[in-house]
Amino acid sequence: MKARGTFTVKSFVPAELKLKPESEPEPTAPTGTPVGVATIEKSFEGEVVGRSVTLFTAAFDQEAGVGTYVAMESFEGSLHGRRGAFNFAHSSTTSGSDRTAEFFTIVPTSGTGELAGIAGTGGIAIDADGTHRIWFDYQLG
Repeated sequence: MKARGTFTVKSFVPAELKLKPESEPEPTAPTGTPVGVATIEKSFEGEVVGRSVTLFTAAFDQEAGVGTYVAMESFEGSLHGRRGAFNFAHSSTTSGSDRTAEFFTIVPTSGTGELAGIAGTGGIAIDADGTHRIWFDYQLG
């Protein structure tokens, strides 16, 4: 089954990292691209209805618009009207105007309620007008 929807970011809150006196994250491993951590809350509409809370990590160069993110989301709501919750993970790399090296998976055994046994993949796309789209290619087992 394939469930499609759109989402909006309701909040994006950078997490404070433990800092050394020199204002570097502890422990340090200096690289050419800074790493940040945040929590995100999203709202979904369409065949995917509900909300998610995300743990988000990125190595991103703001000036160049280049970087990679890794995210773990906890979703609660419904797919095609089936209610429950599950986790999914995704990552992507950008060189400024593209998305490459994309990864998206539903975490095995994470489903609850009518979404118990959910498994599969999916994806995220951002339209030219800024609309954020999501889809799940899933099976219930």
